[in-house]
Order: sequence, then structure tokens, then C-alpha cells
Amino acid sequence: MSNRILSNPASKNGPTKSNKSSSARASTNSKPNLKANSMPNPKSISKPNAKSSSVINSFGGLDKALLLQMHDCMVKSRVLEERLIKIFRAGEAYFWIGGPGEEAWAVPMGLLAKKGQGLAYDFLHLHYRCTPTLVAMGLEMSDAIRLMMNRATDPSTGGRNFSGHYCFPKWNVAPVTSPIEIQYPVACGTAHAQKRAGQGGISIVSGGDAGTAEGDFASCLVWASRKGQELPLLITVQNNLWGISTCYDGQHGESQIADRAKAFGIRSRVINGNDPVESYLALQEEMAYIRKTGKPSFIEAQVSRLYGHSSGTGANFVPGEIDCLKDFEKAMVTAGHLTETSAREIWTKYEEEAVACANAVRTEPAPTAESVWDHIYFNNENADWRKF
Repeated sequence: MSNRILSNPASKNGPTKSNKSSSARASTNSKPNLKANSMPNPKSISKPNAKSSSVINSFGGLDKALLLQMHDCMVKSRVLEERLIKIFRAGEAYFWIGGPGEEAWAVPMGLLAKKGQGLAYDFLHLHYRCTPTLVAMGLEMSDAIRLMMNRATDPSTGGRNFSGHYCFPKWNVAPVTSPIEIQYPVACGTAHAQKRAGQGGISIVSGGDAGTAEGDFASCLVWASRKGQELPLLITVQNNLWGISTCYDGQHGESQIADRAKAFGIRSRVINGNDPVESYLALQEEMAYIRKTGKPSFIEAQVSRLYGHSSGTGANFVPGEIDCLKDFEKAMVTAGHLTETSAREIWTKYEEEAVACANAVRTEPAPTAESVWDHIYFNNENADWRKF
């Protein structure tokens, strides 16, 4: 294999993703040719141009230490997600949903976010495939497993919500919601507060391609782009070409989801979210633009969905999807940044950690019946209707 990251071979088993040039700035116009009522045609997928391949071959000039950090976080997140699936299959959890296949996009986001609490730091309004982002920010495996197993020790919800529905006030990570796309207008609220504070913090919001059909998504575009009142908001969509079991093809009137941002005068671009280098550079550039101008920016990242929608669809590995982690790891080995032995050691380290965490969490208590009223309102004020 050449050391070009993430080539896009034709797949007979599912939708494929097009490679996008790293040199794209405000927008990108290439796209798989999606014909009505058909699967994406692999033969129509554009090839990376010479400049893009050159950037990828050189890892975009990113430092070796950063590349190794990204690889480490990607492995940790993948191992964690696969452990969560095993926990579900063992009957120790009710439901799984997560982000295997989105590591190349989501890990750079976590590394680049200005982590902290308060308006001077970035607010993150994420969707339920955000585990890689939080791993990059410092999420412990045990805390993800506590949420999965619904333990009272779960710091996000006290064991009261689905897997992937995180909440970390100390990092400005707003509660992940089950109703899709409502995080988009909520993100406008924190961005507005940050604009008034003027302390350099921005808001970041993410969601899936299917949810962009919701009115909440359109409302976000409206509120983020009002003339003279633009918001410091990074709007992102992770396009895996599926909405549960409905293919992207035939569901959109626009050529690309990012085209919708152009109608509101929002700077936009489409990237190959299966390439961690391209993702890192694009996110870095757009975050810098927002911090400098105070205006919104939009990124559509084309990503993979390696284990289907959720445990509701089986959570089985999907052949034919691009595996960003395997391709990145191969490129790192080819470049001499990793050896096959050192790569296996990283996987083994996190496999052992995941098993140990699961064994420990298994002994922790479930939430009590009385705790159902906790955290409904701030400081539990009027939380229990029986005590009004």
C-alpha cells in the first residue's frame, strides 16, 4: 500500500465516500454522482488531485508527535466503542450508539477545542457519535462504560441516559440529546453569549446528515448569519450517507449539504473526514477564522459508519466502508512514524484497559429510584413535582 492516506476503492457492499482536496478553502464542489433511487456509483467518485496527494503524503506538515497523539486517541476511541458493543451483546446494557469510523474527523476536533469552563472557552454541542472527540479531550474509558451500563457513578447523567449521551460542564460539553439536531439552535445561544463576552471562545456544533432535514438546523443557519449580528459558531455536519436505514441518495435537493450554508452567506467547505490530516488542518483553519472574525463557518465532513446506526440495527461491522484508522495506521507505519510492533502494543494496551474498566464498573451500583428527580432543574429546584 502506498502511504497516501485513505484511498477510496470502489465498494460493492455499501455507499462510498469521495476524497476531497486538502487545498479547498471556502468551499468544494466535487461530490459522488448520486442518482435518484440508486446507491452511490463508485465509478463516479473523484480522485484526489496531485496537490491533495502531496499534502497527504507529507501529513500536511504536521509534527510527528501530533500524528502519534492522533493515532493514539483514535485507537483508544475505537477499542472503547468496540468494548461498549460487546457489553451490549453480553446483556449488560440496554442500547449502544456511537462513532466507530468517525475517529479521523472527531479526534482532531477534540484536540483543537479550547477546553475549559466558561465563556472564554469553547462550548461543544455534540451528537451521539462524539466519543472520539471526548477521548481526545481526556474522557476516561470508565466514565463511558458507566454511562453504557447505567451506573449511578456515571458523571454525565447518573446512569439515566443512553450511551454516547455525555455531559461535562467542566469542559463546556453541553448535554447530548436524543432528539436529533436540536443542538444546532442551542449552540446559537452559547455563541451569542460568547460574542457579548468577547473573550475568544467559540461554540462548536455537530450532527449527522439526515438530521439536517429538521427545522432546528435551518434555524441555526438563520440565527448564526444575521447581518451585523453574526455568531462565532463552527457548524459541522458528519455525512456518512445514511439516516438510520435510509440512504442519502434522493433525500436532498442541494448538491451538497454545505451548499445550504452559502445561501446564508456562511463560509463553507466539504472535506474528506476519513483523513485525520485534512480534518485537522480544516478545523484549525476554520476555528482561527471564527476567532478572528467572529463570524460562523460550516464544514461538511464525509465519514464512514463502520457498525451501522446502533444496536437497533445489529451493531455489526459493515464491509466496504473506509476504515480511517486502519488506513492512517498503515500510512504511519509506511512513513516510519510507527512500527507494526508498536502499533500492536497500543491496541493491546487499550484492550486491557477497556476490559479492566468494564470489570470494575460492573461492581458499581445502579441509580436508586429516588434519584430519578435529580438534575432535572438547576440545583434541583422544583425537580420533584410532588414537592411543589
